[in-house]
Amino acid sequence: MSIPATAAPASDTPQPGAQTAGSLPDAVTATDLAPAARPLAQATPAIAVLVPCYNEEASIAKVVRDFRAALPGCVVYVYDNNSKDRTIEEARAAGAVVRCETLQGKGNVVRRMFADVEADIYVMVDGDDTYDAGKAPELVRKLVDEQLDMVNGARVADWETYRRGHRFGNVLLTTLVTMVFGKRTQDMLSGYRVFSRRFVKSFPVLAGGFEIETELVVHALEMRMPIGEVETPYKDRAPGSVSKLSTFRDGFRILWMIGKLIKEERPMQFFGIASLLLAVLSVGIAVPLFMEYFATGLVPRFPTAVLATGLGLLSFLFLTAGLILDTVTRGRREMKRLKYLEIPAPAFDPAVIGTPR
Repeated sequence: MSIPATAAPASDTPQPGAQTAGSLPDAVTATDLAPAARPLAQATPAIAVLVPCYNEEASIAKVVRDFRAALPGCVVYVYDNNSKDRTIEEARAAGAVVRCETLQGKGNVVRRMFADVEADIYVMVDGDDTYDAGKAPELVRKLVDEQLDMVNGARVADWETYRRGHRFGNVLLTTLVTMVFGKRTQDMLSGYRVFSRRFVKSFPVLAGGFEIETELVVHALEMRMPIGEVETPYKDRAPGSVSKLSTFRDGFRILWMIGKLIKEERPMQFFGIASLLLAVLSVGIAVPLFMEYFATGLVPRFPTAVLATGLGLLSFLFLTAGLILDTVTRGRREMKRLKYLEIPAPAFDPAVIGTPR
C-alpha cells in the first residue's frame, strides 16, 4: 500500500476554469514557478516510518505504537526478513503495514522498502526499540526547516550500552570514512535516520547486509547533499531481544564495503596510492642494480632487474587506470545528480510536523 500525496482541502481548490485572487491561470501550474515563488504544495507531508525486522517479537509492537504516537498520521511499514518468531503478528496487531522480503540482509530489505513505499518523508529505524521515538518529530522538523535530504540520529548512550567490539568498530569505521569522504557525521552506523523523497528515490541501493548504513552516508557525502544530525538517546534492547549484528563478520563486511566505495567513488586516490607504492618498490629494487652497474658495468642479478621493470610497468598501468576511472566516476556522479534534480524539492509548513493529517 503506497501513501498518496496529501492534497489541499477540497474547499480551497478552485474549480476548473475559475480563477480567484492570487490563483494561477489554467495553463500554468505550481511546478512551473521558480522555487522561491512556489507556494506550499502540501500543508502536511505524508510520512512513512520504515522498520526492517528480523526476529523482533519482543520489541516490534512497542516500536510501532511509539512511532504512531510520536508522528500522528504517519504510516508504519514493517518489512519482515524471514523471521522465525511472531514478529509479523505482533507488528500487524500494533497497527503496522506488514510486508516481507525473502532476500536475507538489511540492505536487501532497505532496497525493497525504498522501491515500494511512496511518501514525502521517510523515517527509518531498527525494530529493536533501542532508539527514542520521541525524537522523531525533531528529526523530521529539522529536515523540513533546513531543506535537508538526510538527518542522522547520532546515538548518545552510556559506554555500557554498547558492546565493546561494536563501540570500537563504530569509531574506527566512522574515522576511516571521515578521512576519505569528509567529516559530516559523528555516528555513521546509526540505524535511525530521516530522508527526503529526493534521497530515497535517487539512491541505488547496492549493499546486501548491515553495510547499508555506510553506503547511505557515502552516497550523501559524494552527492554533496544537505544533511544534518540530531543527538538521540540510545538504550539497551528489550528483554528477549537479541542483536543480529556480528562484531567481526559484519565489521569486516563494512570494512570491505568502505574499500569498494573508495575504489568506485575515489578511483584516483585508490589506484594512485597503489601506483605510488609499486613505483617506490620498483625504485627500491632497482637502485642497488644501477649502483652495481655503474661500478662494474655488469647486471649480475638479471631476474631482479626484470622484477623492477615489471613493477614499474604495473605502477604506470595503475596510474592510467585511476585516470580513466576517475573520468568515468565523474560521469556517473553527474548522472546521479541529474536524477536527483528531477525530483522537486518539497515545500511544507514546519508547524504541522507531528500533527494528525
